[in-house]
Amino acid sequence: MAHPSQLGLQDAASPVMEELLHFHDHALMIVFLISTLVLYIILAMMTTKMTDKYILDAQEIEIVWTLLPAIVLILVALPSLRILYLIDEVENPHLTIKAMGHQWYWSYEYTDYEELSFDSYMTPPQDLNPGQFRLLETDHRMVIPMESLIRVLISAEDVLHSWAVPALGVKMDAVPGRLNQITFMVSRPGLYYGQCSEICGANHSFMPIVLEAIPLDPFEDWSSLMLEEA
Repeated sequence: MAHPSQLGLQDAASPVMEELLHFHDHALMIVFLISTLVLYIILAMMTTKMTDKYILDAQEIEIVWTLLPAIVLILVALPSLRILYLIDEVENPHLTIKAMGHQWYWSYEYTDYEELSFDSYMTPPQDLNPGQFRLLETDHRMVIPMESLIRVLISAEDVLHSWAVPALGVKMDAVPGRLNQITFMVSRPGLYYGQCSEICGANHSFMPIVLEAIPLDPFEDWSSLMLEEA
């Protein structure tokens, strides 16, 4: 969960998000070094009055400032491609959930069970309990087992939506008539919040996502209870 005045990203709760955080720090350090070098060169050019005719026309310097950007691009591209492959890699999921976007709520269907589905609406501010977050809490949470590979099939019934949970490093568009999928694994139990990240209409910010990760045994008890109520 993000905090007020937080400058960095949220703490990682999945292996993919940990890789994204490492790549963010890696790329930020490269940008910092490039900015420092460019600033130094600008200040040196503005303050010094000495010139060297051999530096102004030198093949060696042209080779260096052509090769250095290429090396920097490789240092950024290779880790980025690795993370892209990790995100798209789909193994045998332990649980498959279908998330359908509506105006203005999400509906979830646990496809491995016969009749386990529910709608998830935003909790009105007047119904919030102490400690719950305004505009982020829902009446029904998407419950999943921790340390299990989860596959989410995402689509929409009316307009474009986007299913995003920043702490897990997942974001996928929900397109009407198209079925997209993402996979992730939650490393530790807890509540993870997200929102519709697509400008799908006037109330798109009122489509919160609450994902609750719990151990496997409590998840089986929860699923049995939900099936009994259905």
